[in-house]
Amino acid sequence: MNRSKVSKATLAAAAAVALALSAGACGGDGGNGGSGSGDGDKITVGIKFDQPGLGLKTPDGTYTGFDVDVATYVAKELGYEPGDIVWKEAKSADRETLLQRGDVDFIAATYSINDERAQKVDFAGPYLLAHQDVLIRADDDTIKSPADLNAKKLCSVTGSTSAQNVKTKLAPDAQLQEYGGYSECLTGLENNAIDALTTDDSILAGYAAQDEFKGKFKLGGFEMSNENYGIGVQKGSELKAQINTALEKMVEDGSWDTYVKKNFGPANYQNEPAPKIGVIVD
Repeated sequence: MNRSKVSKATLAAAAAVALALSAGACGGDGGNGGSGSGDGDKITVGIKFDQPGLGLKTPDGTYTGFDVDVATYVAKELGYEPGDIVWKEAKSADRETLLQRGDVDFIAATYSINDERAQKVDFAGPYLLAHQDVLIRADDDTIKSPADLNAKKLCSVTGSTSAQNVKTKLAPDAQLQEYGGYSECLTGLENNAIDALTTDDSILAGYAAQDEFKGKFKLGGFEMSNENYGIGVQKGSELKAQINTALEKMVEDGSWDTYVKKNFGPANYQNEPAPKIGVIVD
C-alpha cells in the first residue's frame, strides 16, 4: 500500500478513536480530542502568520514562506494535496499547547529544537539550521563583529531574549530599544532610529527580502547561536518518522534548495547546507 495513503488513514483512525474517547470522558463538551482537523480528508498545520519569507498570511488570504513550502511538501508525502491543508496560526508561546491539545497535526513555525520543548512534544528534522545574527543598514561599515554593537542602539522585540543575549554575552554596552514587532524595528533601522536588529538570521533574511526593503539592509553574518528548526508533533506520534522520511526526500530531490532560494535569495542569505535529518547541531 502507498505510504502516503497509510499516513492519511492513520490520522483518520487516530481522529476517530480520540474523538470517541473524548466524547466518553467529557460528555460531549465540544472539545477537540482528535487530530488537528478532526477530518481524515484534511490535515491541520501550524505556521507563523506574520513572518515574511517563513510563514506569512498575505492580504489575499494565501500563505507563503519557507516553512509553508516545507509543510506543503511534507503534507503531500503524507497523502494530502495543498487544498487539503488547513493552516492554523502557531504563535511562539502557543506551539506546545496546540500540539498537546490536538489542535494541529504538526507545526512548522521557526520551531527551534531544545531540551525543554522536547519534554513536551516530539520533533522531526531538523530541516533548517539558522543562527542568531544582526540586520544592519546596507551602507553601514561600522558593525563588523558583535563587539561593535557596544554603544549602538540594538532593537529588541518586546518579549524576545535575542537582544538581551547579545547585551549579556557579547556587547554589554549596547543600548537596547524595545519595539512591539519586527516591522517596527525595520522602520527604526531604515530611519536611523536604531543601528541593528537581532534574531534568527532566517527571520531577518525573510524581512529583508520584502520588496520595500530590498537592497536597504544586510546580515552581519555573526552566527551567534545555532537554531535547529524542527517540525513539532504530539509526543509519541508516529508522524515523526513519516515526516523525517518526507524531509529526507525533500533534500534529496532538490526541493529544499529551491525553497531556500525562492524565499531567502533576495536578501543574499548565506544559508547552511541542508542539515542531516535527525542530527542536532549544538
